[in-house]
Amino acid sequence: MSGGAVDGRGGALEEIVPRIAGRFRRREVRERVGDYLRALLDRVDRKNGWHLAEHLGELGPRNVQRVLSGSHWDADAVRDDLRTYVVEQLGTPDGVLIVDETGFVKKGTKSAGVQRQYSGTAGRTENCQLGVFLAYGSAVGRAFLDRELYLPQSWTTDEARCREAGIPKHVSFATKPVLARQMLARAFADEVPAAWVVADEAYGDDEPLRRWLETQQRAFVLAVSSNHRLWQNMAQRSVAAIVAGLPTDAWTTRSAGPGSKGERLYDWACIDLPYRAPGGLQHRLLVRRSRAATLELAYFRVLCPAETRLEEIVRVAGMRWMIEECFEAAKGSVGLDQYEVRRYDAWYRFITLALVAHAALEVTRLQLTEQERVLGEAEGTVPV
Repeated sequence: MSGGAVDGRGGALEEIVPRIAGRFRRREVRERVGDYLRALLDRVDRKNGWHLAEHLGELGPRNVQRVLSGSHWDADAVRDDLRTYVVEQLGTPDGVLIVDETGFVKKGTKSAGVQRQYSGTAGRTENCQLGVFLAYGSAVGRAFLDRELYLPQSWTTDEARCREAGIPKHVSFATKPVLARQMLARAFADEVPAAWVVADEAYGDDEPLRRWLETQQRAFVLAVSSNHRLWQNMAQRSVAAIVAGLPTDAWTTRSAGPGSKGERLYDWACIDLPYRAPGGLQHRLLVRRSRAATLELAYFRVLCPAETRLEEIVRVAGMRWMIEECFEAAKGSVGLDQYEVRRYDAWYRFITLALVAHAALEVTRLQLTEQERVLGEAEGTVPV
């Protein structure tokens, strides 16, 4: 159950397709979208127009491409249906909202938002598009809720280029933390059951995002860079300098959750910070130290209820890896990075349908795992 595609003709997808059907006014488009989603979940070598069309028994990709570029439907409305479905299937009161970005390597200069820019996915500067994503994680499972395409200023200041790529006139430049805030605001407005927000340095280092979350009274565990500065003892110091002065007994070993090789054990330290916070919340600095010889450090700004124990904060920090699993599964199983569209609206349509397919994949796996567990209990065995 850990990899590969599920059969696109069954499973949770057949629960989702009727739920989103009302977003497509024409019966032909509704049926085409259902076939498209099933093909994304089937064993197709490449999830692009030609391969999907061949899988569906068609002579060319025209009908498949019309789902993304020619028909009329609102990708944001389908995204809202996706969010509702994920919450119904995976929602718990202590759930976590996870923000991260991923890169999509592309050729040429025509795809909306493409330019040479750093991609953490590739680990270097590439000609690529960047998408910012919001995922949901809980003890039940994990799946995506939302997505936004990052448009560099080289695009938003070029009207002709935007017009050619179908980027609406009202779309202006927004940093990746601003895009994250937009997605989080939608999740909050929809009352997604989440006790925490987590993200990496690109978002934790952004003071406006942290302050906004504080005004929303939302607890967070946000990674920050080693040169992130804090007030301590009437002076500003980098978190690296603050941590260098910690005594040996400030550290304690805790697990950040199970991994592929067992419990992910690290040494942790947590320091109260002298900042006021609303609603009984408290600011803290969390530090993670590897137990290897390198003693690699990671730093986190934390906003949490004052009574929160270290074990809970560590658990939440360890849940950020869930979005990495989501990216791996979505790219490997439903072709999240295999699209061949250039226009702005087509990007949102493909990505949204891929996230729907990914959610169906994850829920189907959970259902099958539960069925195996029940069967194993009935037979007196434990499923492998």
